[in-house]
Amino acid sequence: MSTVAPVAGTVTFEELLERARAGRLGPDPGTLRVAVAFVTRQAVRHDGRGTGYRNEVLSLRLSGAVGSCAVEPGALPDAAIDDCVGADVARLLDHPLPAVRVAALDAYLMHVGPHTPENGARPFPLPAGTSLEKSRARAGAVVELLDLPPGATVLVVGVVNSLLEALRSRGLRSVPCDLKGGVTEWGEEVVTDALGAAGRCDALLVSGMTLSNGTFEPLRCHALTHDKQLVMFAQTGSAVLPRFLGHGVSAVCAEPYPFFWLDAGAGTLHRYRLDEADRRPGGGR
Repeated sequence: MSTVAPVAGTVTFEELLERARAGRLGPDPGTLRVAVAFVTRQAVRHDGRGTGYRNEVLSLRLSGAVGSCAVEPGALPDAAIDDCVGADVARLLDHPLPAVRVAALDAYLMHVGPHTPENGARPFPLPAGTSLEKSRARAGAVVELLDLPPGATVLVVGVVNSLLEALRSRGLRSVPCDLKGGVTEWGEEVVTDALGAAGRCDALLVSGMTLSNGTFEPLRCHALTHDKQLVMFAQTGSAVLPRFLGHGVSAVCAEPYPFFWLDAGAGTLHRYRLDEADRRPGGGR
């Protein structure tokens, strides 16, 4: 099922970035320019929920592809957009800001390997509805990618209340984790040390935002070393993370721009999952 070509041999994110810089994953990135750069800012509090949250996402358009990277609200300098627009991809893959590097790599890989069935993506229709209805539908699509018995414990990195709710509906326990800490909608403590909590969990459900904050690689290595499922839900790096299938990542729910929270209409998620025949010892299971 995963024909988007995970690169040969176990590879880190930095190694994948270097292969892209060298033109080993597609055309010379120095010949491709970003036409549009933009930031999407959103605040939300779903009906019936007592807490809300904010999103801020940098997106870069390369031809017909859009690559994205979420950042902590307020963390992205305004000058970053000016750095990106009209720049060639090679320069952006070397940008000092991690968010720019991730968004540029995402746009480049989306350009060379879009989310299509031929590339291993399986479309999942997201119905129209309220923000909460769409959030719950997405959560169901993500949680379905876990293959666990009731009672198993899942580390959730990047707290999304709908994901926690969907796990509970399947009889699964969760350990919510986010760098901001705090508590969930239901008063559960949110831990801040993902790797420290991973050892007491049977599987990992992880936001693509970990690509830009430096926590993806330790979690990928943990899953690889301990033969655990690592499922990624990816608005950040939706075209990047399928490249790690079989290298610690067992499944990806990819959600390129425009994201489900931007409008009430129907949309499409793209799910990648290793077939049984593709699952190797030490590779994401």
